[in-house]
Amino acid sequence: MGSEADFQALQALLRAGPVELVRVRRVAGSAPREPGAWMAVGAAGQVGTIGGGHLEWQALADARARLRQPRPEPEERRVALGPTLGQCCGGVVWLTFERLEAPADAEARRAQLVAPALPVALFGAGHVGRALVAALAPLPFALRWIDAREPQDGWPAGPVAGLEPQPLDPPADAVPTLPPGSAVLVMTHRHDLDFAIVEACLQRRRARHDLPFIGLIGSRSKWASFAQRLRARGWTEGELTAVTCPIGLPGIPGKQPAVIAASVAAQLLQIAYTLHWNVAAAPAPNGSGGGGT
Repeated sequence: MGSEADFQALQALLRAGPVELVRVRRVAGSAPREPGAWMAVGAAGQVGTIGGGHLEWQALADARARLRQPRPEPEERRVALGPTLGQCCGGVVWLTFERLEAPADAEARRAQLVAPALPVALFGAGHVGRALVAALAPLPFALRWIDAREPQDGWPAGPVAGLEPQPLDPPADAVPTLPPGSAVLVMTHRHDLDFAIVEACLQRRRARHDLPFIGLIGSRSKWASFAQRLRARGWTEGELTAVTCPIGLPGIPGKQPAVIAASVAAQLLQIAYTLHWNVAAAPAPNGSGGGGT
């Protein structure tokens, strides 16, 4: 499936004219993309991908041929990647082709085209926060962005990927209103604000058990200081294990904002696949990962 950004690009493509929607209905064996992956092909261009490589190249040619027909019927094609296309994946892919004429046609299929978005609350509009917004924008996350400061008081000017931070002081007041199942990222410009947000998240977990991830930017010594204070305020060791600090995937030591953002985005994807989308995080099988474009 695609992201909300993919879907909006599809709507824009449809405003320019009809498109052929190509979807992966099912696969057997190794294949470039999973069932539900899609691309749309119109006179004004292409949106999405079914994996790249020869499979996509042939599907593009087939979709463009169908676009030259007035109103072709939906059809399904079985593609054996090895015998038919000479790809090493060795699997079989079943593709469906369907004509969409207008944005309303896509809207009627939204549930089939847009992956469920994991809600993410990002506290902090500094350099790392802004890099994270840019990193998360094309991914299936529903982002709420909060900062204690007003724009004129210290965060860099201008939106990121069309999103502006929401000023809220104190920012911890937003925690009770977060959607259930939210992942929380804490990276404000002040440690006292970070501490208050973390404690508000722990309070919500104690009451409602509905925040699966609390990530705090900082060093191990920062977390040791926070943990000591939280223990003194009555939080148990079991409750404190809900907080991840430092955030990001282990083994990536870079501290540049874009590096941290990439590492945290990958960490959120792992969480989303295992907890939100109920897909086990595991190494990709041979042949997956796209055919290259």
